[in-house]
Amino acid sequence: MIDSRAVVSGRARLHRDVSVGPYSIIGPDVEIGPGTRIESHVVVKGPCVIGEDNRIFQFASIGDDPQDKKYAGEATELVIGDRNTIREYCTINRGTVQDTGRTRVGHDNWIMAYVHIAHDCVVGNQTVLANNTTLAGHVHVGDWAVLGGFTAVHQYCRIGSHALTGIFTAVTKDIPAYVTAAGRPAVPRGINAEGLRRRGFGSTRIGRIREAYRTIYRQGLKLEEALDILRGRAESHDEIRILLDSIARSSRGLIR
Repeated sequence: MIDSRAVVSGRARLHRDVSVGPYSIIGPDVEIGPGTRIESHVVVKGPCVIGEDNRIFQFASIGDDPQDKKYAGEATELVIGDRNTIREYCTINRGTVQDTGRTRVGHDNWIMAYVHIAHDCVVGNQTVLANNTTLAGHVHVGDWAVLGGFTAVHQYCRIGSHALTGIFTAVTKDIPAYVTAAGRPAVPRGINAEGLRRRGFGSTRIGRIREAYRTIYRQGLKLEEALDILRGRAESHDEIRILLDSIARSSRGLIR
């Protein structure tokens, strides 16, 4: 299942079910799991681990050196999970020793054309990164987040689970879970109610999330005052706990 025109290093480890298209290059220290399909003209460099049933489209660059002037050739890595779709011209770089040394992409992500995922990023599961989304170094994206086309995310920012950004959004601070953001710089525009409904959240749970959003953003409270109110609700409602956890992890401050 490896095209005769592909170049595969003898130090790469490919499951027998892997498909590699013409003119693709698979370098040393690359491991690819069963069912993964590499289209033509893809370059994969190691150390890199790619899981099962992924599809990587033509002209993608996977696992190349981090774009960091401090990088000095250390053996860092990229780890990609299972069932991801990575479209044309995507670039995903390995990590740096200044962080964990690893860039990680989870499972079931839809990564559209021209997306860039920089060194040391952590992308969760079931995300959508629309065309030309750019993640700078050390960015964390939570499960089920949707980043609209041309979204640009500043280094070290965190985007919470189920968050949504509009087209051409510039993210310079952290976005809590469930929040919809848009603008340059990004500002909160409500909650991702439609996305939550599609994922099986009932009207009662969505109502609690909407009320928590109002507590943080619409009642004129200081952030710590709002969080004090929400901590009591989090004891009995997991969706509020997820929101508070995403805020607790913030290091750059929240969009306001």
